[in-house]
Amino acid sequence: MDFLHFLVGVFGNAIGLFLFLAPTITFKRIIKSKSTEQFSGIPYVMTLLNCLLSAWYGLPFVSKNNILVTAINGTGAAIESIYVLIFIIYAPKKEKAKILGLFAFILTVFSAIALVSVLALHGKARMLFCGLAATIFSITMYASPLSIMRLVIKTKSVEYMPFFLSLFVFLCGTSWFIFGLLGRDPFIAIPNGFGCGLGAIQLILYFIYRKNQGDPKKESRAHGSLEMGLEKPSQQDKQLNITNTKDGSQDEQV
Repeated sequence: MDFLHFLVGVFGNAIGLFLFLAPTITFKRIIKSKSTEQFSGIPYVMTLLNCLLSAWYGLPFVSKNNILVTAINGTGAAIESIYVLIFIIYAPKKEKAKILGLFAFILTVFSAIALVSVLALHGKARMLFCGLAATIFSITMYASPLSIMRLVIKTKSVEYMPFFLSLFVFLCGTSWFIFGLLGRDPFIAIPNGFGCGLGAIQLILYFIYRKNQGDPKKESRAHGSLEMGLEKPSQQDKQLNITNTKDGSQDEQV
């Protein structure tokens, strides 16, 4: 691993750590209220699976010169595990059962992939198998804000899309994309190139619709959580935003 490759990896670790720690504000709110409110636990469980697979892929006996990938994703897996456990504790019974089932499922998937890669595969075949698995779930994780981006376009409001989170998603995807290019590793470059592109689109959408940020109180709540796609906007909020948009259009026509 040359110096530039290492330096980009260290930068990616720093940005990645910020993204993993961003939900702490949300979980302080959950613990304080003893309720998961309208937050969804699914993104945390899926992010945990992505971290486990990426950390496994970065191990020296799977791929070379990717120990920094293991470092940040191993840390991320520990952090996401705490989030999932807190969510399970405070979630309603129906949601608790769903998240517990999904949690058991992702642990089973990871265990199966790890065992097959160790017991049945060797060398390049092991790297290919683990790399494909990590790539698929990395792209899935980066694609999770697509529903929020659709909501931004539909309502012409960035109320549920915090600027700094979009910025750090872009920086994280860009840094690991460059890391993958420098290391000539398509299993790191491809999913993070996808994340870099989505982050750029989020920033473009933000600057297009930045003047319409909804109710100041709601804006404060959305920016305070520093999360995108993790709190489900209520139907009432959606209808209010759409109504406001329509009213604004009518005013302009008059």
